[in-house]
Amino acid sequence: MKANALIVGGGMITQEVILPTVFQQRRRGKIGHILIASRRRATIDKLEKLFPDESFEGYPGKGTPAEQSCPDAYRDALRLLPKPGIVFVATPDHIHTQVILDALESGFHVIVQKPLCLKMDEADRIAETARACAGYVMTDYHKRFDLALCALQYRYRRKMMGEAICAFAWHQQRREIPLKWFRQWCQQSSPFEYLGSHYVDMFHFVTGLKPSKVIAFAQQKFLPAHGINACDAVQAIIIWQNGAVEYVQTSWILPDGNPCLSNQGFQITCTEGEFFADNADRNSNFVTTSAGYERFNPYFFKPYVDRDDPEKNEFRGYGADSIIQGIDDCLTIFEATSGKPEEEARKIRAQMIAKLEKTRPLLEEAAISVAVIEAARMSFTSGNLPVILDEALHPKLAQ
Repeated sequence: MKANALIVGGGMITQEVILPTVFQQRRRGKIGHILIASRRRATIDKLEKLFPDESFEGYPGKGTPAEQSCPDAYRDALRLLPKPGIVFVATPDHIHTQVILDALESGFHVIVQKPLCLKMDEADRIAETARACAGYVMTDYHKRFDLALCALQYRYRRKMMGEAICAFAWHQQRREIPLKWFRQWCQQSSPFEYLGSHYVDMFHFVTGLKPSKVIAFAQQKFLPAHGINACDAVQAIIIWQNGAVEYVQTSWILPDGNPCLSNQGFQITCTEGEFFADNADRNSNFVTTSAGYERFNPYFFKPYVDRDDPEKNEFRGYGADSIIQGIDDCLTIFEATSGKPEEEARKIRAQMIAKLEKTRPLLEEAAISVAVIEAARMSFTSGNLPVILDEALHPKLAQ
């Protein structure tokens, strides 16, 4: 069985990770028709030039003025996506919710780039809709597939590390992200929502703990001077339910000369051990005349010579692994429900998804990061006041 695919959004992550992965899965027999929807035809034209050997249907269609804004183009594509199908959501963060809801209501499963959404009331709406139709919604937290961090989870869950006491995570990206890729919408998000959510999810992934309090700080100096009313950097202090403290430092204004797109890492201190990983510097570097010095991470998502056809490229890494996991989950669900009456199929889907909730970043898991990033924004826009998370993970300013 094959799944048809609709990718909504044609920006950086689609160009560099999602499409190469989906095209590769099509070659391996898992994906059928591929549709891509963006707000502007110019983006579809760019994708056609980037992937001249790959076939796909683009929305808005040919003949649409290149720069005309077509915010409903993805809805046209949803109506034409054959079933069974998967919708990949790679829009700006603040647009995720409506696209996910439309996809679920159209009868499709969803793989969404992190974060799931930006507010807990939106996460609740998504969860309610997904429950009603027994829809699969996975947030792409690819760091869960980084073997260094998986090794930490293994040792923690096997009681080799003791109990978590404190942690420090850092994630900074080059200024090309807000200045070039996200210029039109970065003021709707922040480096903490876009980057820090990874390491909020990672602390929970490792320990199984839930957050209880958040205090956050933000700075605006560089980007406002370049005409963008967005945060340069955000730092958050997260108190977890056992009293452990995690400090997450994020920014997206590194100089363009930084030898890799991201500086990032994670450190955790526990009662019986400590872990430290620089997740950017893997001691693998290139120097070339064309590109200069590059800090090379061979594990995230890179092209290699295909083992079966040396004339072709094969993409490997944990950036693809998380997407492939979502595709494989959906294929398993499709196969289990194929030919079944809808009511019976819905019950089967619900049972399968409930089981997967325990091991995947589906809605319950994804809501943890949503709660923290909403609380962080509430804190740094309210004079750095503490924000309390209730049992349902809804944030409220401390009195």
